[in-house]
Amino acid sequence: MRWLRRSLLVLTLISPACAWAVQPDEVLSDPALEARARSLSKELRCMVCQNQSIDDSAAPLARDLRLLVRERLTSGDSDQQVLDFLVARYGEFVLLKPRFGWNTALLWLGPPGLLLGGALVLLVVGRRRSRSGGRDADAGRGGPPCRAHEGRRPLNKARGRRRHQLHKYLFYQIKNLLAGVTLPNFNSPDSTR
Repeated sequence: MRWLRRSLLVLTLISPACAWAVQPDEVLSDPALEARARSLSKELRCMVCQNQSIDDSAAPLARDLRLLVRERLTSGDSDQQVLDFLVARYGEFVLLKPRFGWNTALLWLGPPGLLLGGALVLLVVGRRRSRSGGRDADAGRGGPPCRAHEGRRPLNKARGRRRHQLHKYLFYQIKNLLAGVTLPNFNSPDSTR
């Protein structure tokens, strides 16, 4: 078991999937600016991958966006100015967490609204059941007999067995019928098509 763990660890360390997306030539010499660039890159969506930040993506467009963020920061823009510039250029979709606005209200209010609606439905159904006095639950415990299945024939094993025997009989009849039929062999050279 130890060798399995060790081999998985070695494979994980040498696999290309664990490579970081930010290349060494992209890193800024000022650590404060680099930290700001990294935090901004984690807030921006890769337009190619769509579920990754540009900090995690190795796509060429993500690299271009990372370089653009660093360029804007070195020119003296604030974090908000960089985000506003990218939103103006690419739209709200570039943000991993879109801003709350009239066009994103459904995105932000939809899930809590569905959760509250489901809770309301459960509350209404629960109240209706409690108002019925548990009549459905008392029916099987000495209450009035349930007449929902009156007039229906009970399933019996003999009828099921007969159906199975009929299916078996039909299967063998079809099999015997097809046994006498010879199908043309299209793979042989002398067959006519």
